[in-house]
Amino acid sequence: MGKFQGKVVLVTGASRGIGASIARAFAAEEASVVVNYLQNKEAAEQVVASCLKLGGDAWAIQADVTSESAVQELIERVLLEMGKIDIVVNNAFTPYAFNPDERKLAWELKWEDYQNQIDGALRSAHYMCQTVLPFMKKQSQGSIINVISNLVERPIVPYHEYNTAKAALQGYSRNLAAELGPFGIRVNCIAPGLVYPTSASKHTKEEVKEMIIAQTPLRRIALPEDVAGPVLFLASDWSKFMTGQTLFVDGGFVM
Repeated sequence: MGKFQGKVVLVTGASRGIGASIARAFAAEEASVVVNYLQNKEAAEQVVASCLKLGGDAWAIQADVTSESAVQELIERVLLEMGKIDIVVNNAFTPYAFNPDERKLAWELKWEDYQNQIDGALRSAHYMCQTVLPFMKKQSQGSIINVISNLVERPIVPYHEYNTAKAALQGYSRNLAAELGPFGIRVNCIAPGLVYPTSASKHTKEEVKEMIIAQTPLRRIALPEDVAGPVLFLASDWSKFMTGQTLFVDGGFVM
């Protein structure tokens, strides 16, 4: 029997990269997985197919998670279909190219640059949490996992707007954890290092990757599947006495 049999899991931004890997890992443990995506229906359907092959249940639902009404519609559909939501993984973010040569320097940034990233990371998580909370409170249990970045702890490259948005999401998660603990709802963060290959990291230059590898005790860069295990841990009863925590999944780069 899979560890997540009978559990309903919603993963945002799950048509590729880390999100797809997380969705597949839950499916392999027999969860029912909602694969949320923004644009790429074909990719989302492929993730669903691989989830089914792994022994889970899965279906793809398109929704722009930065839109409050779209999030409400998404949750309504899931509850209508499944009657509950046990786990939410807020993984979606505004596209960002991790290329040190093309990043905006501090004096080149406009507030809109920050706002754009804050909408992708924090606003989307806020809409999602606000919408699922009444249901999680009713069932007196739930696990929310927000994907941030190890750059919140050590901005080896100051991707100002991205790092700031992820740091805001960490602060939001801790406050939420403090408030929701009495309802049996846990809120934790996963902070991966550079993950390759993903669409965001495809622009990352070899010398940057080599610099990171040289400073990483485990001497490699994370694969998308490296992030999935810690997410499953935070979603499971194995971590039932953990909330408000951030797990760094970066081979020891930040310690």
